[in-house]
Amino acid sequence: MAPVAPPESEAELLRRAESLAGQRLADLAHALGTQVPADLRRAKGWPGQLVEAWLGASAGSLAEPDFRNLGVELKTIPVGRDGDPLESTYVCTVPLEGACAATWENSWVRRKLARVLWLPMEADRETPLAQRRVGAALLWSLEPDLEAVLRTDWEEIMELVCLGRLAELSARLGVYLQVRPKAANARSLRRSVGADGGSVLTNPRGFYLRAAFTREVLRRHYALPP
Repeated sequence: MAPVAPPESEAELLRRAESLAGQRLADLAHALGTQVPADLRRAKGWPGQLVEAWLGASAGSLAEPDFRNLGVELKTIPVGRDGDPLESTYVCTVPLEGACAATWENSWVRRKLARVLWLPMEADRETPLAQRRVGAALLWSLEPDLEAVLRTDWEEIMELVCLGRLAELSARLGVYLQVRPKAANARSLRRSVGADGGSVLTNPRGFYLRAAFTREVLRRHYALPP
Protein backbone atom coordinates (compact mmCIF):
# COMPACT_ATOMS: atom_id res chain seq x y z
CA MET A 1 0.00 0.00 0.00
CA ALA A 2 1.28 3.47 -0.81
CA PRO A 3 2.17 5.43 2.37
CA VAL A 4 0.00 8.39 3.34
CA ALA A 5 1.44 11.19 5.48
CA PRO A 6 0.06 11.27 9.03
CA PRO A 7 -2.60 13.95 9.64
CA GLU A 8 -1.28 17.06 11.38
CA SER A 9 -4.40 17.76 13.44
CA GLU A 10 -7.55 16.09 14.74
CA ALA A 11 -9.56 18.20 12.30
CA GLU A 12 -7.55 16.83 9.37
CA LEU A 13 -7.88 13.27 10.67
CA LEU A 14 -11.63 13.68 11.05
CA ARG A 15 -11.95 15.11 7.52
CA ARG A 16 -10.11 12.09 6.13
CA ALA A 17 -12.25 9.70 8.17
CA GLU A 18 -15.51 11.41 7.18
CA SER A 19 -14.53 11.09 3.52
CA LEU A 20 -14.58 7.30 3.96
CA ALA A 21 -18.28 7.15 4.90
CA GLY A 22 -20.14 5.01 2.38
CA GLN A 23 -16.97 3.99 0.53
CA ARG A 24 -16.54 0.37 -0.54
CA LEU A 25 -13.41 -1.47 0.54
CA ALA A 26 -12.74 -2.26 -3.13
CA ASP A 27 -12.61 1.44 -3.96
CA LEU A 28 -10.25 2.21 -1.07
CA ALA A 29 -7.97 -0.68 -2.03
CA HIS A 30 -7.88 0.46 -5.67
CA ALA A 31 -6.97 4.01 -4.62
CA LEU A 32 -4.06 2.67 -2.56
CA GLY A 33 -2.90 0.29 -5.28
CA THR A 34 -3.57 -2.93 -3.42
CA GLN A 35 -5.75 -5.99 -3.95
CA VAL A 36 -8.77 -7.11 -1.95
CA PRO A 37 -8.11 -10.59 -0.50
CA ALA A 38 -10.48 -13.37 -1.47
CA ASP A 39 -11.60 -13.67 2.16
CA LEU A 40 -10.39 -12.85 5.66
CA ARG A 41 -9.38 -16.33 6.76
CA ARG A 42 -5.73 -15.54 6.09
CA ALA A 43 -6.09 -11.76 6.18
CA LYS A 44 -8.14 -11.15 9.32
CA GLY A 45 -6.83 -7.65 10.00
CA TRP A 46 -6.87 -6.47 6.39
CA PRO A 47 -9.86 -4.04 6.59
CA GLY A 48 -8.30 -2.29 9.59
CA GLN A 49 -4.89 -2.14 7.90
CA LEU A 50 -6.48 -0.67 4.78
CA VAL A 51 -8.13 2.12 6.75
CA GLU A 52 -4.93 2.74 8.75
CA ALA A 53 -3.02 3.22 5.50
CA TRP A 54 -5.71 5.51 4.09
CA LEU A 55 -5.76 7.71 7.19
CA GLY A 56 -1.99 7.81 7.72
CA ALA A 57 -1.68 5.92 11.02
CA SER A 58 1.95 5.85 12.15
CA ALA A 59 2.35 3.87 15.39
CA GLY A 60 2.43 0.35 13.97
CA SER A 61 2.86 -2.13 16.84
CA LEU A 62 4.28 0.42 19.29
CA ALA A 63 2.68 0.92 22.70
CA GLU A 64 1.25 4.21 21.50
CA PRO A 65 -2.02 5.39 19.92
CA ASP A 66 -2.15 4.83 16.15
CA PHE A 67 -1.82 8.56 15.44
CA ARG A 68 1.13 9.22 17.70
CA ASN A 69 1.36 12.97 17.20
CA LEU A 70 -2.34 13.39 18.00
CA GLY A 71 -2.75 10.82 20.77
CA VAL A 72 -5.65 9.23 18.87
CA GLU A 73 -6.25 5.49 18.53
CA LEU A 74 -8.08 4.02 15.53
CA LYS A 75 -10.60 1.24 16.15
CA THR A 76 -12.69 -0.32 13.40
CA ILE A 77 -15.90 -2.03 14.52
CA PRO A 78 -17.26 -4.84 12.33
CA VAL A 79 -21.04 -4.50 12.46
CA GLY A 80 -23.99 -6.46 11.14
CA ARG A 81 -26.91 -5.15 9.16
CA ASP A 82 -28.63 -4.02 12.36
CA GLY A 83 -25.58 -1.97 13.36
CA ASP A 84 -24.61 -4.26 16.23
CA PRO A 85 -20.90 -5.09 16.73
CA LEU A 86 -20.16 -8.64 15.66
CA GLU A 87 -17.05 -9.31 17.72
CA SER A 88 -14.78 -8.07 20.48
CA THR A 89 -12.16 -5.39 19.79
CA TYR A 90 -8.46 -5.92 20.43
CA VAL A 91 -6.81 -3.22 22.53
CA CYS A 92 -3.24 -4.28 23.42
CA THR A 93 -1.17 -7.05 24.95
CA VAL A 94 -1.34 -7.85 28.65
CA PRO A 95 1.94 -6.92 30.42
CA LEU A 96 3.19 -10.14 32.00
CA GLU A 97 6.45 -8.75 33.42
CA GLY A 98 6.64 -5.72 35.68
CA ALA A 99 2.87 -5.91 36.15
CA CYS A 100 2.96 -4.86 39.80
CA ALA A 101 4.39 -1.45 38.92
CA ALA A 102 1.49 -0.62 36.58
CA THR A 103 -1.43 1.62 37.46
CA TRP A 104 -4.62 2.25 35.53
CA GLU A 105 -3.59 5.86 34.86
CA ASN A 106 -0.34 4.87 33.14
CA SER A 107 -1.60 1.62 31.63
CA TRP A 108 -1.32 0.86 27.94
CA VAL A 109 -5.08 0.17 27.90
CA ARG A 110 -5.97 3.65 29.09
CA ARG A 111 -3.47 5.33 26.73
CA LYS A 112 -5.03 3.47 23.84
CA LEU A 113 -8.63 4.29 24.80
CA ALA A 114 -8.32 7.87 26.04
CA ARG A 115 -9.09 9.27 22.58
CA VAL A 116 -10.43 6.97 19.86
CA LEU A 117 -11.52 7.33 16.27
CA TRP A 118 -14.24 4.69 15.89
CA LEU A 119 -15.07 3.50 12.37
CA PRO A 120 -17.96 1.04 11.97
CA MET A 121 -17.57 -1.26 8.97
CA GLU A 122 -20.03 -3.62 7.31
CA ALA A 123 -19.10 -7.19 8.14
CA ASP A 124 -22.12 -9.45 7.60
CA ARG A 125 -21.06 -12.61 5.78
CA GLU A 126 -23.66 -12.23 3.04
CA THR A 127 -21.93 -9.10 1.74
CA PRO A 128 -18.78 -9.82 -0.32
CA LEU A 129 -15.65 -8.34 1.25
CA ALA A 130 -14.97 -5.99 -1.67
CA GLN A 131 -18.51 -4.56 -1.48
CA ARG A 132 -18.52 -3.85 2.25
CA ARG A 133 -18.71 -0.19 3.16
CA VAL A 134 -17.21 2.03 5.84
CA GLY A 135 -19.62 3.82 8.17
CA ALA A 136 -19.63 7.28 9.70
CA ALA A 137 -16.61 8.11 11.87
CA LEU A 138 -16.82 9.06 15.54
CA LEU A 139 -13.97 10.92 17.28
CA TRP A 140 -14.51 10.02 20.92
CA SER A 141 -13.04 10.61 24.38
CA LEU A 142 -13.25 8.02 27.15
CA GLU A 143 -16.42 8.71 29.11
CA PRO A 144 -16.16 8.72 32.94
CA ASP A 145 -18.78 6.07 33.65
CA LEU A 146 -17.35 3.70 31.03
CA GLU A 147 -13.83 4.35 32.29
CA ALA A 148 -14.88 3.41 35.83
CA VAL A 149 -16.01 -0.02 34.65
CA LEU A 150 -12.91 -0.54 32.52
CA ARG A 151 -10.69 0.43 35.44
CA THR A 152 -12.36 -2.08 37.75
CA ASP A 153 -12.00 -4.81 35.12
CA TRP A 154 -8.34 -3.92 34.49
CA GLU A 155 -7.45 -3.87 38.20
CA GLU A 156 -9.10 -7.28 38.77
CA ILE A 157 -7.19 -8.78 35.86
CA MET A 158 -3.85 -7.19 36.71
CA GLU A 159 -4.09 -8.30 40.34
CA LEU A 160 -4.17 -11.90 39.15
CA VAL A 161 -1.19 -11.26 36.86
CA CYS A 162 0.76 -9.56 39.65
CA LEU A 163 0.10 -12.44 42.04
CA GLY A 164 1.09 -15.03 39.45
CA ARG A 165 -2.39 -16.54 39.40
CA LEU A 166 -2.26 -16.94 35.64
CA ALA A 167 -4.41 -20.07 35.60
CA GLU A 168 -7.33 -17.93 36.83
CA LEU A 169 -7.18 -15.57 33.85
CA SER A 170 -10.26 -16.24 31.79
CA ALA A 171 -12.34 -14.56 29.09
CA ARG A 172 -15.22 -14.73 31.58
CA LEU A 173 -13.58 -12.05 33.76
CA GLY A 174 -14.56 -8.44 33.25
CA VAL A 175 -17.76 -6.56 32.44
CA TYR A 176 -16.33 -4.65 29.46
CA LEU A 177 -12.65 -5.63 29.38
CA GLN A 178 -11.62 -9.24 28.96
CA VAL A 179 -8.42 -11.23 28.49
CA ARG A 180 -7.93 -13.77 25.73
CA PRO A 181 -4.93 -15.63 24.31
CA LYS A 182 -2.94 -13.53 21.84
CA ALA A 183 -0.51 -15.71 19.92
CA ALA A 184 -0.15 -17.44 16.59
CA ASN A 185 -0.08 -20.82 18.34
CA ALA A 186 0.29 -22.46 21.75
CA ARG A 187 4.09 -22.70 21.31
CA SER A 188 4.44 -18.91 21.66
CA LEU A 189 5.62 -18.24 25.20
CA ARG A 190 6.45 -15.18 27.33
CA ARG A 191 8.00 -14.83 30.77
CA SER A 192 5.79 -13.89 33.70
CA VAL A 193 5.67 -14.18 37.48
CA GLY A 194 4.49 -17.50 38.84
CA ALA A 195 2.42 -18.13 41.97
CA ASP A 196 5.63 -18.73 43.99
CA GLY A 197 7.15 -15.46 42.82
CA GLY A 198 9.55 -17.14 40.43
CA SER A 199 9.75 -16.73 36.68
CA VAL A 200 7.54 -18.93 34.49
CA LEU A 201 6.78 -19.26 30.80
CA THR A 202 3.20 -18.72 29.70
CA ASN A 203 1.21 -17.93 26.58
CA PRO A 204 0.84 -14.22 25.77
CA ARG A 205 -2.57 -12.66 26.37
CA GLY A 206 -4.34 -9.63 25.00
CA PHE A 207 -6.89 -7.17 26.35
CA TYR A 208 -10.13 -7.04 24.36
CA LEU A 209 -13.21 -4.84 24.61
CA ARG A 210 -16.35 -6.93 24.74
CA ALA A 211 -18.94 -6.25 22.05
CA ALA A 212 -21.17 -4.95 24.87
CA PHE A 213 -18.77 -2.02 25.32
CA THR A 214 -18.60 -1.03 21.66
CA ARG A 215 -22.35 -1.44 21.35
CA GLU A 216 -22.83 0.99 24.22
CA VAL A 217 -20.54 3.51 22.50
CA LEU A 218 -22.48 3.13 19.25
CA ARG A 219 -25.83 3.33 21.06
CA ARG A 220 -24.86 6.64 22.69
CA HIS A 221 -23.59 8.30 19.53
CA TYR A 222 -25.49 6.69 16.65
CA ALA A 223 -29.15 5.99 16.00
CA LEU A 224 -29.22 2.52 17.52
CA PRO A 225 -32.06 1.20 19.69
CA PRO A 226 -31.36 0.87 23.44
